[in-house]
Amino acid sequence: MAITTMVHGDVLVATVEDSRIDAAGAVAFKDAMVKLKSEPQARVVLDLAQVDFLDSSGLGAVVSVMKAYGADKTLELASLSPIVEKVLRLTRMDKVFRIHGSADQALAA
Repeated sequence: MAITTMVHGDVLVATVEDSRIDAAGAVAFKDAMVKLKSEPQARVVLDLAQVDFLDSSGLGAVVSVMKAYGADKTLELASLSPIVEKVLRLTRMDKVFRIHGSADQALAA
């Protein structure tokens, strides 16, 4: 799972470079994201602009990352495709995560 990061002040933007977060890549995604816990930024914005598919395993991995960050970091989501947004809405995870229209909007918030 390819994830690139960029620091903007007190925000770390993590961009998923793959089009899917599914059972095949969920563990790799989770491992890569949990490694970011050691970074000093308190906010992590997960940019999902390139992700057009998220299954239950992928959603579970995203939730696991949020739990792993605990009180040390907040995990926010940005740039959701309509399909990913629908999965979050159907599972009511849209009420759990702060969601931004884009990474730029997240940085401005």
